[in-house]
Amino acid sequence: MDEQNPAMRLVHLLRAVTVEFDLLGAEFAARHGLHPTDVRALIHLLDAARAGTRATPGWLGGQLSLNSAGTTALVDRLERLGLVRRSRDTTDRRRVLLEVQERATELGWAFFGPVIGEVVAAAEGFEAGELETVRRFLTAVLESTARARSV
Repeated sequence: MDEQNPAMRLVHLLRAVTVEFDLLGAEFAARHGLHPTDVRALIHLLDAARAGTRATPGWLGGQLSLNSAGTTALVDRLERLGLVRRSRDTTDRRRVLLEVQERATELGWAFFGPVIGEVVAAAEGFEAGELETVRRFLTAVLESTARARSV
């Protein structure tokens, strides 16, 4: 592909942003004695809570492509660290729900808060229509990568 193509320049820039976020996640994990998968699990659980999704261990395992034993070990580890809590679903007592504890949220904001603040400040420099274009682009990128992962 033509490296000067504006779309290819976006691909390279998006890759660079992804690498930087991955490095930040790895640094956060190392500082708090976590595995990178632990950080991804916490992100999935926070996203689920924001979306109103009732997260179960099976759901989390599916998000992370982990088998049942791996998911159990992951949840056990996060629970031991006081980052996640298991509880019984009040509508179906057979089902276990996962909830991110306040401690995890506080650790995350303490570490990622400054960069989130900078990203929000950068976004505030754009017009609403420009932000909508960026949102549509990132949504399309997310959908294409999800499709590539499921192949």
